[in-house]
Amino acid sequence: MNKPSILFENNRKWASRISEADPLFFSRLARQQTPDYLWIGCSDSRVPANEIVGLLPGELFVHRNVANVASPTDLNCLSVLQYAVDFLKISHIIVCGHYGCGGVKAALESSSHGLIDNWLGPIRELGRRSADELARFATPEERVNRLCELNVIEQVKRIGHIPVIQEAWKRNQPVSIHGWIYSIANGLLRDLGAGASSEAELSRLEK
Repeated sequence: MNKPSILFENNRKWASRISEADPLFFSRLARQQTPDYLWIGCSDSRVPANEIVGLLPGELFVHRNVANVASPTDLNCLSVLQYAVDFLKISHIIVCGHYGCGGVKAALESSSHGLIDNWLGPIRELGRRSADELARFATPEERVNRLCELNVIEQVKRIGHIPVIQEAWKRNQPVSIHGWIYSIANGLLRDLGAGASSEAELSRLEK
């Protein structure tokens, strides 16, 4: 089997640059990770979480999947949330979608896409519930982008109802959920203004 040797070469150069800038960086990193942020984002290769927000390894705990879905039945996502909140004591959960998301686009299409259709079911249902709002947009691209935003807001709400978060709020542990979206076209993030730091704020978001 041929190995992608260029990746190993890139890795050596990257490690060398980091060590030259901070000779103790990797020794500190090996001892512990102490991130303040959990990033729940899309698997899209054009959306590199650490680079977008200018954070180094160890500063951002990351969970990614197709279309940044926080499913209450996904043991992977639930385990990441529990570890981040209960053990790492993160303060901020960032749900970050991106415009032009292929998963969201697929959820709006009537054709079958195979196994991924099961995963995208909640987004498809969100699209149905939001049909009147989406119809106000003139182009398919605009409708997809609006559903990308609505999907982020929906995932913020979902996370707020997950027991790990509910229990953290009950014991007054400071955990805030934020809904952001990223534009691949210009590299900029936008806060959608949909967040919650308590049960009361979550209830207001759902009205």
